[in-house]
Amino acid sequence: MTIDEQISNLLGLATRARKTITGEELVVKEIRSQKAKLVVLSNDASKNTAKKINDKCASFNVELHVFGDRHDLGHATGKEARVAIAIMDDGFAKKLSGLLNEYNRG
Repeated sequence: MTIDEQISNLLGLATRARKTITGEELVVKEIRSQKAKLVVLSNDASKNTAKKINDKCASFNVELHVFGDRHDLGHATGKEARVAIAIMDDGFAKKLSGLLNEYNRG
């Protein structure tokens, strides 16, 4: 199984465990409340969305990764196209962070 398949599977598992929040505004809200442990942003997010989420993550010290396009993220979570996903659980965030770091190195 490839790393991007593992990331997609883990996103799906976290979603089924109700440990994810999707959608730009809801993700920003969770970053502000400091409940988001990690944020995954699609690589085809608009410049404004990417800047907003990037700035929020930087100011609230939340780990941010760019992975896949909106359809990949939507498919992984079993929903329509998604631009941003916040992971709310420490365990999922830690595992996903490791996989995403490995993916970005490769």
